[in-house]
Amino acid sequence: MKRSLLLVVLLASGLVLSASPQTSLAPAAASPAEPASAAPGGPNKIAVISFQLAVAQTNEGQRNYADLQSKYAPRENALKTLSADIDTLTKQLQVQGDTLSDTERASRAKTIDDKKKQLDRSSEDLKSDGNQDIQQMYSTLAAKVFEVLSNYAQQQGYTMVLDIGEQQSPVLYASPGLDITKTIIAAYNVKSGVPAQPARPASAAPQPPAGH
Repeated sequence: MKRSLLLVVLLASGLVLSASPQTSLAPAAASPAEPASAAPGGPNKIAVISFQLAVAQTNEGQRNYADLQSKYAPRENALKTLSADIDTLTKQLQVQGDTLSDTERASRAKTIDDKKKQLDRSSEDLKSDGNQDIQQMYSTLAAKVFEVLSNYAQQQGYTMVLDIGEQQSPVLYASPGLDITKTIIAAYNVKSGVPAQPARPASAAPQPPAGH
């Protein structure tokens, strides 16, 4: 219970709303309308984007995640309290066990077991509810970000935009100059009009899973 269950759901689903990019991003373009370099060796123009990261790091994505944190905070706090209660009762039983009657020892053990089952059920319910909210939040926002991406690609004459954020992405290397992730984030922020969220303490910011 030391880590936010909502963050656990985010990490499990891959929807990490971190301030630290998971990929190396090119500097943001001066303007969403600034042309990008054409792919060498041909007339086709190709760009790459970490799409899921772009969605998550928009001001709207950061705001929505903060709203979810507030929504689930009471339930998470209740689970933390229950977990602490279980730890206390377990330690008491370990210390006092030899001095208790068999009946009292069995009664306390059952109380601990019942609380553990309650904790497991409530944790699973929170994860399930959180996952549903996160997926709905992401799919709704992703559709709007994709519209901005599509319009930008057409305006710039791109023939292909590849998602390098996918785990199974076929892209092994792309010049940083082809990465339009930050450009699309900036363009969407302008269109949405949602202001940047206040900076959160580093300990509260979701971090990418190890190895990413």
